Amino acid sequence: LDFDSHRQFFAKCAACFEDGLDGVFLCYGDLTPQETAARDFGSARRMIDTNFTSAVSLLNLAADYFEARKSGFICALSSVAGDRGRQSNYLYGSTKAALTAYLQGLRQRLFKSGVAVTTVKPGFVDTAMTWGLPGMFLVASPDHVADDVLRAVRKGKGEIYTPWFWRFIMRIIKSIPDRIFRKLKL
Repeated sequence: LDFDSHRQFFAKCAACFEDGLDGVFLCYGDLTPQETAARDFGSARRMIDTNFTSAVSLLNLAADYFEARKSGFICALSSVAGDRGRQSNYLYGSTKAALTAYLQGLRQRLFKSGVAVTTVKPGFVDTAMTWGLPGMFLVASPDHVADDVLRAVRKGKGEIYTPWFWRFIMRIIKSIPDRIFRKLKL
């Protein structure tokens, strides 16, 4: 969240490699409980700044770097939570929806420069961020998600769901009419 240090941080990372960077993976996040974020704007803002604002700050630097080189890739982890606002996590989900929209635009911007942008939308992953949360199902291992991410980057995919079945789960969730959806406990 030290935005003023991002330019120096990125330059330092690029300088670590004799030929510069081939790509960037952005995979961090803050999952503040919905009840906390809804009552405490400071908590909500920290989650927004972590999940979206800092990602934009860092990825804008990466985009400029790779665009000038006319090669490279950017891969960022968003979330299935960003596909539809749900009462149980709409603040977190909105940060991931914003990140997904940003990455879509960035992918379009960088296409002509030969820079690939991959959006990863994981479902539940067995990490410290999700440990002990209620309602967890179809939980993926970090290794499985990492394999999917690497395969997607190597193939130059624009967007993936991981594990794969989340694409279909979210297609169903997105297709539920609002008049019905708002009555569901999701």
